[in-house]
Formats: sequence, structure tokens, C-alpha cells
Amino acid sequence: MKESVIYQQIEAQGMEKGIAQGIEQVALNMLREGMSIDLIVRVTDLTIEKVEQLQDNQQSN
Repeated sequence: MKESVIYQQIEAQGMEKGIAQGIEQVALNMLREGMSIDLIVRVTDLTIEKVEQLQDNQQSN
């Protein structure tokens, strides 16, 4: 049976969210390993602000 357009959109959104969470987890792992924010930004394509936010959240936990 063919999937509805709405189902396909929801599935695509879920995949995008999962990929974004995975990239953030990689960035957190890189921060834990002491890698520079500049390198993390280049490797993950996250913004400097997002990496700094992840770093701040990590330090407060």
C-alpha cells in the first residue's frame, strides 16, 4: 500500500531530527575529547553558537 504524503512528511521530519541529534552527540563527544570549537564547527557544520551552547550545557551537568 502506498504511504500517504502526510506520513512521508512526518517520517522525513523524524529522520532529520534523528540526524540532528546524532550530530549534536558527536559534537558533545568531540568536546569531551578536548577538541577545539573551531574544529567541531568545521566537522559537524553546526554553528559556533550551537557548539558553545552544547559546551555550556555539558559543563552545567
